[in-house]
Amino acid sequence: MSTENPSTLPSLISSLRELEGLPDRQRRLLLRAGLGLSVGGSALLAACGGGDDASSTDGTQDPAANAVSSFALAVLPDTQFYSRYATTDENLQFQRKYGSTPYVAQTKWIADNAAALRIPFTIHLGDVVDQQGKPLQWQVADSAMKVLESAKVPYSILAGNHDVMSDVDYADASSQSANTDAQRNLAKEPYLQTFPTTRAQQQATFGGRDPSGFHEYHVFSVDGNAFMVLSMSWRASDAAIAWARGVLARHPTLPAILSTHQLLNIAADGVSPLEVPYGLMLWDKLIRDNDQIFMTLNGHYHGGARLTKTNDFGNAVEEMVVDYQMAYMGGNGLLRLYEFDLTHNKIKVLSFSPWVTQKPTDTLNEFDVAVLTDPNHQFEIDIDFKKRFARFNPNFALPSAANAPINERAKAALLSNFTEPAASTKTPAADTADYPRVASTVAHWRFFGGTDGAVVPVGQVINDEAGSNPISRQPLAQGGAAQDADMAWSGDHHHLSAAPGSVRFSNSVNSPLRMSSFATDINAPLNALSFNAGYTVEAFLKIPSNWTAANNAWMNIMEREGRRGDVGGIDAGADGDESALIFAISSLREVQWEVTPSTAGTRSPAANFSGEIVTERWIHVAIVNDPTQNSTIMYVEGAPILRNASNTNGIAVSTTTGRMIVGGGVYGNAPSNGFLGNIGEIRICSAPLTADKWLTARRS
Repeated sequence: MSTENPSTLPSLISSLRELEGLPDRQRRLLLRAGLGLSVGGSALLAACGGGDDASSTDGTQDPAANAVSSFALAVLPDTQFYSRYATTDENLQFQRKYGSTPYVAQTKWIADNAAALRIPFTIHLGDVVDQQGKPLQWQVADSAMKVLESAKVPYSILAGNHDVMSDVDYADASSQSANTDAQRNLAKEPYLQTFPTTRAQQQATFGGRDPSGFHEYHVFSVDGNAFMVLSMSWRASDAAIAWARGVLARHPTLPAILSTHQLLNIAADGVSPLEVPYGLMLWDKLIRDNDQIFMTLNGHYHGGARLTKTNDFGNAVEEMVVDYQMAYMGGNGLLRLYEFDLTHNKIKVLSFSPWVTQKPTDTLNEFDVAVLTDPNHQFEIDIDFKKRFARFNPNFALPSAANAPINERAKAALLSNFTEPAASTKTPAADTADYPRVASTVAHWRFFGGTDGAVVPVGQVINDEAGSNPISRQPLAQGGAAQDADMAWSGDHHHLSAAPGSVRFSNSVNSPLRMSSFATDINAPLNALSFNAGYTVEAFLKIPSNWTAANNAWMNIMEREGRRGDVGGIDAGADGDESALIFAISSLREVQWEVTPSTAGTRSPAANFSGEIVTERWIHVAIVNDPTQNSTIMYVEGAPILRNASNTNGIAVSTTTGRMIVGGGVYGNAPSNGFLGNIGEIRICSAPLTADKWLTARRS
């Protein structure tokens, strides 16, 4: 039974090559792509920097100066990695490095500033945790949201796909018969155990939940005006949609904000809106003929975008997606304020991180940005509130101006004691030898030397700069339907690589298999190395725009032949047909590094994952394994990623004649998943290296 209570985008630059040659600080102002940031084509620019906690307003600004009538809603995008990597299961990654966690930093900032900044309500967009079956992640989320509850700051919350036991996407109308809230075993869902209806009822704004307990609504009031927030969890059933329509019908005068985990997507350019089947279904079944819904918010898709649609009454509906989980440090504590400025008829959007300003100064780097100024992350929406709401609420009031602008005060307070970290200086190579030589190098392949566009012939040898482990292009028979022209020389390269070219792998498809690759000789010394003292693996990569998950998911940059199931002591739960070394691009276009460790005892393969990699952008990837720290850390364009591994020292060897393959891989010892795109250099060293020894640095 239901429970109730009575954009104009900047001009495109003409050449990515021209962009890459700009000084690093300038590049940040133009493009932050390919770093796992997934925030669109422009930069994460801000007047920011580090050290002191300046996260609460000081109240010294004169409210009469430039007074407006406004209030703000706080919005928490996907917090899943904040919940996951603050657990002992993941080695307390946030606490060990920063002494604090981003999720609590977000809710504490909201609690501390709700009164001064007129924040009557907070909206969580779902994916509260990353792995619904891990109790410790729910404990982190529980503690973070209790900060708001203790401060009597009301909020809505909903379940994303990572929060439910059956995570299956909507495809078409037939999808409504399975994997919705109607098919769940409600007694077993962890989301309902951590955030039950009884907990939601403690919110002063709580209106009710549907019979499943997954969907809820709240009503908050500001200056005599009441608003509704209608929160719909992942895969709402037809019954849940009918419940939502009933809620709107029972409150016919309330302007409504629909929050849901999935609705609007983001196009490949990182900034343009892209509609998806589930969002279109909600538009048809819930939004278009309910004039009260003037705004929608969702997460799920990485980055930010917005779309204005026109409903059946000729009125605008503002749809917005925001999700920072693939940004640096799993989002780096970024959240949003939506300031409703009734004086100037605008909704002003500010994206910022209260956690960045709390981090110890010595941990900050150029990726720690406190306030985003990209046009898809800081913008204004024109909306004549009284006119927009006139059809269903002719008595909507426009209060007298009595407060100072909210977003301006929030930004000023955040940045008042925060000094922007200096951007590192990156110098392009002066010549082909302008990189640090390292004594621990065991293999270094540099893919240049042929005429741009010319076929790399079968049998072509790529010399090893260290001398002992050359690789050669493999016979076409090992790549299914591969053809000669599927591999060609290219003059394209990363602007920090001293190798003035690359090899382009074209036409690779997973099924039916079409792949071209290089491999070491079966007697190469590299094949038998277990790297017990640690290692550093570097690669320069570019993924093309024609990459698709359907054709290229889990494509291999480099693998080691052999089955990891043949390694002694392998974890019984691991897929034994996989390789003991996997360097790949996932189905979500993340860089994956997964190894079976060489250490004795039960060996559990563990993986590092970057954020989503933007296409048509060169990236440098470095993976550093340091046994003394018991850690394996991946860096993308110099930025350490969040999802790193521990207890994975060395790389197991299943057979000493198992070759190292570049541009492809094996599964069950059969060729699989060829690479699509460009590879410029790969270097393997038998020791952990610091950044000043990487291929992006210059020779001494």
